[in-house]
Amino acid sequence: MSTATIVDPKLVKQLREKTNAGMMDCKHALAEAGGDLDKAETILRKKGIATASKKASRVTKEGIVAAYIHMQGKIGVLVEVNCETDFVAKNENFREFVKDITLHIAAAHPLYLSREEVPSKTVEAERTIYEAQVKGKPANVVGKIVDGKFDKFYGSVCLLEQAFIKNPDVTIGDLVKSKIAELGENIVIRRFTRYLVGEPLPGEINS
Repeated sequence: MSTATIVDPKLVKQLREKTNAGMMDCKHALAEAGGDLDKAETILRKKGIATASKKASRVTKEGIVAAYIHMQGKIGVLVEVNCETDFVAKNENFREFVKDITLHIAAAHPLYLSREEVPSKTVEAERTIYEAQVKGKPANVVGKIVDGKFDKFYGSVCLLEQAFIKNPDVTIGDLVKSKIAELGENIVIRRFTRYLVGEPLPGEINS
């Protein structure tokens, strides 16, 4: 099917609602995909990935706060995800993405949003452990081994670096970038809180 081919307006509407892409972009993608809605969405995502990084600096003052309760009230998650416009905040695709983030947080238990949020005391404590583990190894490989251990550490405790539970081949950070490309706006996971019934509070850990 060529771009000159008439595309069903209903499919164009569905694709616009799903991706928030422009009407002509949706038409061209559907034509290229032979009318296949899923393939057209993939085409738009691939074309948008290149521009996602440019959108990442734009101001995000809209969005939603979402909650998720798991295991019959044993685990609770609150997350704030921001976007640029109220239009996107109400978009079903955006809201489904936010829901996925809450599910992921409940299951994966990240402690921080990004590696920049990890306290310096925690980083130094980890470094001491890693350096002790590689003691005696050749000096030219010690740095690489320690860096690799830190990457694994950040990948386990930082939300943006965790492998997405629904698709371990991509990180949450990658998922955010793909949604920026799909929806055409900057998207930021601003903050989150995860509660587990009975877990000790910070002040109770050493009491």
